[in-house]
Amino acid sequence: MSRSRKKSVRSEREGLRVFITGGASGLGRALAEHYARQGARIGIGDINNARGAETLAALRKLGAEAFYITCNVTLEDDLIIARDHMIEHYDGVDLLFNNAGVAHSGPIDDTTLEDWQWIIDINLLGVVRGCRVFTPTMKAQKSGYIVNIASMAGLINPPQMAAYNVTKAAVVALSETLKIELHRYAIGVSVVCPAFFRTNLHETQRSTSEDLLNFTRKLVGKAKVGPEEIAGKIAAGVAEQRFHILTHKAEERIWLFKRFAPYPVFAKAAIKRAEAVMHRKRPAAAKP
Repeated sequence: MSRSRKKSVRSEREGLRVFITGGASGLGRALAEHYARQGARIGIGDINNARGAETLAALRKLGAEAFYITCNVTLEDDLIIARDHMIEHYDGVDLLFNNAGVAHSGPIDDTTLEDWQWIIDINLLGVVRGCRVFTPTMKAQKSGYIVNIASMAGLINPPQMAAYNVTKAAVVALSETLKIELHRYAIGVSVVCPAFFRTNLHETQRSTSEDLLNFTRKLVGKAKVGPEEIAGKIAAGVAEQRFHILTHKAEERIWLFKRFAPYPVFAKAAIKRAEAVMHRKRPAAAKP
């Protein structure tokens, strides 16, 4: 994108019109509060109305002009209402975060088609709906920026997370497509791929076993960074108009290894790593 375009995004950070799906808690709330401190006008959508009210109060305490609206990303009509609310109150939208998502873990043969359909409808089609609904407004404005929240799981594909990995990989592919497709309309696109950080994603996680669920919760609980730090890194990446916004250096190195090494070399290393993790998860054998 041109230098003039990059300059305009940076100079417009104050007063930006921002809409965030899944904005009532976790990373969504952290993003809302970050941009509120920058003077942005914020719209947050979520299905948890109690948390939505709490986040709205926090944003207004920061002095932000903000609203909360019930928004289920599996319902395109909810996103249309949210978009229309942004147009009515803020005369458009500058920055869209397709953030709402859920998680699933389990081996391929234990994961039901119902679970596949559930996670695809939210993690992938929820992002598709957000892009579909808000893109015409940005085209009419001749400006805008879309940020799709994916995951490092969509880049490096850890085992026993097939359904989750597939949805996040698809979000990366969608974002790559839109990066090229929407360039002519002066609409920018970034895709965010974080690794584990302290968040409440486990509250909506489905798993085929309690052991896998507990393992994920342990990784989230032990994470060194929280949503506020991740939100700050995302905002910095958006300001620089980076396409891939990768928030964790160790996992970024794994992805770079995957990209540049012959795949059999990467696969061998990944299998070895997975076996080591599974070995640590197995309970010690009882002594006679």
